[in-house]
Amino acid sequence: MLYSQRGSPGSRRLLISFVLLAAWEAGSSQLHYSVPEEAKHGTFVGRIAQDLGLELAELVPRLFRVASKDRGDLLEVNLQNGILFVNSRIDREALCGRSAECSIYLEVIVDRPLQVFHVEVEVRDINDNPPRFSRPEQRLSILESRMPDSRFPVEGASDMDVGSNAALSYKVNPNEYFDLDVKGKEEETTVLQLILKKPLDREETQEHRLLLIAIDGGKPELTGTVQLLIDVLDANDNAPEFDESVYNVRLLENTPSDTLVIKLNATDADEGINKEILYFFSNLVLDDVKSKFTIESTSGEIKVKGALDYEDRKLYEINVDAVDRSTFPLAGHCKVIVKLVDVNDNVPDMAITSLFLPIKEDAQLGTVIALISVSDRDSGANGQVTCSLSPHVPFKLVPNFKNYYSLVLDSALDRETTADYKAVVTARDGGSPSLWATASVSVEVADVNDNAPAFPQPEYTVFVKENNPPGAHIFTVSAMDADAQENALVSYSLVERRVGERLLSSFVSVHAESGKVFALQPLDHEELELLQFQVSARDAGVPALGSNVTLQVFVLDENDNAPALLGPQGGGGTIELSSRSVSLGHVVAKVRAVDADSGYNAWLSYELQSAGAVRSPFRVGLYTGEISTTRVLDESDTPRQRLLVLVKDHGEPALTATATFLVSLVENSQTPKVSSRVLVGTSGSHSTLVDVNVYLIIAICAVSSLLVLTLLLYTALRCSAAPREGVCEPGKPVLVCSSAVGTWSYSQQRRQRVCSGECPPKTDLMAFSPSLPQGPSSTENVSFIILLKFSLNSLMLNIEGFPSDFSPTLKNQTLHPINLVNS
Repeated sequence: MLYSQRGSPGSRRLLISFVLLAAWEAGSSQLHYSVPEEAKHGTFVGRIAQDLGLELAELVPRLFRVASKDRGDLLEVNLQNGILFVNSRIDREALCGRSAECSIYLEVIVDRPLQVFHVEVEVRDINDNPPRFSRPEQRLSILESRMPDSRFPVEGASDMDVGSNAALSYKVNPNEYFDLDVKGKEEETTVLQLILKKPLDREETQEHRLLLIAIDGGKPELTGTVQLLIDVLDANDNAPEFDESVYNVRLLENTPSDTLVIKLNATDADEGINKEILYFFSNLVLDDVKSKFTIESTSGEIKVKGALDYEDRKLYEINVDAVDRSTFPLAGHCKVIVKLVDVNDNVPDMAITSLFLPIKEDAQLGTVIALISVSDRDSGANGQVTCSLSPHVPFKLVPNFKNYYSLVLDSALDRETTADYKAVVTARDGGSPSLWATASVSVEVADVNDNAPAFPQPEYTVFVKENNPPGAHIFTVSAMDADAQENALVSYSLVERRVGERLLSSFVSVHAESGKVFALQPLDHEELELLQFQVSARDAGVPALGSNVTLQVFVLDENDNAPALLGPQGGGGTIELSSRSVSLGHVVAKVRAVDADSGYNAWLSYELQSAGAVRSPFRVGLYTGEISTTRVLDESDTPRQRLLVLVKDHGEPALTATATFLVSLVENSQTPKVSSRVLVGTSGSHSTLVDVNVYLIIAICAVSSLLVLTLLLYTALRCSAAPREGVCEPGKPVLVCSSAVGTWSYSQQRRQRVCSGECPPKTDLMAFSPSLPQGPSSTENVSFIILLKFSLNSLMLNIEGFPSDFSPTLKNQTLHPINLVNS
């Protein structure tokens, strides 16, 4: 806790004490005990634990303790029996001076929950101080000519006790010349005078010795004595006389030096030099009074000499002698009682005890943060202090007991909004003008784990090329926690699940501290195109809070699969042709190939490799793979020709495969044959129902001058090619824009994808892999061309390019336009 004070000039340093507590229960209690001063160590004061309703067994666990602003070592509590006892000597006079009331104020504090009790222990006065005179003897000079009943002032005694213990009575030892007159005055002052009972005779006795005894009202009573030495003087008939025997003067404590207090006047009935009077302070006036006042001997003016302070002394008694100038001077006597009037010259004093710092942001309303005690050395309204708190802080001041306040929580805290408050307490007295002092309490707000780690967005899309090296860093997740220290320490982990038959943790891992995501093994686009999983972020608070983020990892295809030839015949073989029956454009064979990659990496093209300088009468379709004649064959052509077809994908770098066909020209009388012997490439097992890879052109069109990105929806076409009928049932139509024509190719090969015909540019190519249910087995491949014509409201589907051995049922099937608006 940072603590500082500022105020008007003369402000005092504040007392700061630190007591760590954990909670607070609203309300306060007060107990009252009394103990006599000078009680021995261990003297019983009270059963404080029982009186406060606390169990003895909970005193130690709840950190029971006693604190005192002034004298914390005078009293102590036995934690075994809960008894408050005297710990060290209590001197009431040292503790409270001459004050009529004297108490020790204790703060009893317990934790779990926090309770604060106020205890007042009154210190009772005992008669342990006898009356004391300021000097061991007093000397008086009295003319023998003084008449009986003449009075002579003497100084009384003082007693440090209070009440009846300080109520003094006086007597002198029995004698024939003097008696004692005692009169009580205001402000507990007493006027003592010796009364002359019969005339003195200097020739008989020049000096009288009397013993003045002061007796207090205590039980047992204590006494003090002083020796009175009375010199008997010769001559003078009349002594000076004052107008009054006692003068009362009220004087402000801040009266400056040289200010006139009173002008005394005494008269003498004599004539001549015996009538001239000088004024002096009596021998009874103490040195500390002489340090504050002076008297002018000729004028009788008493003036202020030194600084006066009401808080140090409230009343001064000044005995003055008026002495004439005769050879045997006579003196008159009076007393001036100067009463100081308090002015507001002391600023309030504050002492702050911090209890619960730092304070947790989830602390309950009413939690005590600090205890504040205020005091002011002035009296009356000048010493009445009120406290106020600076605005715009979530605290308030609650008055407890006399000049005690509690600084308590008044509204909810949020460390993430404000982590530190500076509460300024102002103590102002009731003087005019009032004086004030301030003290600041720096309240630190401790964090609690009330904020979960938060990701900037709930989902991320990550693209990773396949065949990555093991342990490759593919992404970094990062979550922020608004809390502090360990509550903001975030760690990351995978939300485990199964991917197929394997655990997610066999594919990826996340670094607990950095949030870096690593691919543990090479990813294969052909096996796994999308890996979706969650990463959890949790803080280190108790209890821990967490949140998840979703990662969609798309495995991008690389050209790591060469084209695969399908056989028989599609991968090469021997072809026998009749030279006379083959016309221009006659299709003699078709190369069938697939590529396990996607996109352009699976888009195949076909090239016929030149066998030499002789131009071949054959060509191969660039994207169809159909080998056809470029002219009419005749008998002059080489009877045996070797055709080498290069199948190449569009990857970078491109991968290739080759198919070899041996073409034999036969006489017209011979029946052409096509051998199914495969020269290059093999195919696996086939079935009528296969997976079909469809490559569809994305068309972008303009409608009413607005550029519309084509919304492409796809579904799988379910093909059922029976051995005889070969019926094909189309699925739901695809919605595209108008004025676009595309060519699709279907091939009966499981998990392979091809694109035939005039495919669009690379950037407009998308791949789809619909799964077809397995149907009746067949040894035939189905290959045909579907021509799609699009308009805004309908789609026209034509099927053409069937091989000669394809089922006429499907070839002659009529497909009507499909209304796309209502589909």
